[in-house]
Amino acid sequence: MQAVDIPAGLQVVASRGQDWADWLDRLPRLTRELLAEWELRVDGPSAHGECALVVPVLTRDGQSAVLKVQFPHWEAETEHLALRDWAGNGAVQLLRADPRRLALLLERLEPRDLTTLPVLEACELVGTTYQRLHVVAGPQYRTLSGELKRWLERFRQLPASAPVPHRYVEQAISLAEDFASDPATDGRLIHTDLHYQNVLAATREPWLVIDPKPLSGDPHYEVAPLIWNRWDEITGDLRFAVQQRFYTAIDAAGFDEERARNWVIVRQMLNVLWAVESATTDAMLPRDWVTRNISIVKAIQE
Repeated sequence: MQAVDIPAGLQVVASRGQDWADWLDRLPRLTRELLAEWELRVDGPSAHGECALVVPVLTRDGQSAVLKVQFPHWEAETEHLALRDWAGNGAVQLLRADPRRLALLLERLEPRDLTTLPVLEACELVGTTYQRLHVVAGPQYRTLSGELKRWLERFRQLPASAPVPHRYVEQAISLAEDFASDPATDGRLIHTDLHYQNVLAATREPWLVIDPKPLSGDPHYEVAPLIWNRWDEITGDLRFAVQQRFYTAIDAAGFDEERARNWVIVRQMLNVLWAVESATTDAMLPRDWVTRNISIVKAIQE
């Protein structure tokens, strides 16, 4: 059997808990089995994401591809369905899938991503790509409204002592309640994590989207990651920089300004909520991250 390289950067996920450690133990054998069953040949060193091993391979007929093997989690369960629905239109092409083992065989793209472009050019490119991805979503996907209802309960349990302006928490709850009861919150296939590093250069097209965490949702939900990523590039007037990214993306996409802005507010406050929930002690709270999200909520409304 072929040797499988597990990058050191992926091995650290064992510290996340027993489920992660067990998956990491299974991963070499599972990957070797897939290579053999799908008649793939390793074609270079492995890479990884936050929760997946990515192995460059050659198929039996010599086609360049990558084998992606993911940690079991619900967001990965429907990735293959989204890629099939897109059928390579603006997104990486799915060649084969084993949903039970959360394994995907994908067309091989280049390692260069949108961080290599000026940020506003990248925002415009993503904004135009939305139009190709936001097809009608079938019933196999979780709904954004359903997720929002679960998030709302957690918002309401946020203690008053949490290090975040209470008015922003109340605003996020109010907006989320409106969205949760709005029929337009569901119905379109959305990526939900479409940031600069999830768009790679390619041969078939100049750029293709990867790594969806799909929901049946509202296209306006997509914009926020373009604002909170590449944060260290913002210098000078924060409000101007935040709004420049926002308007560049929504103008390219043809989005409604108010609706997109309200989703940005909800998503930034969700980031704060999750950061507070995950910090078991005050010292563990990622204050720079919390400050970034609160700053975006303020800047997007000024």
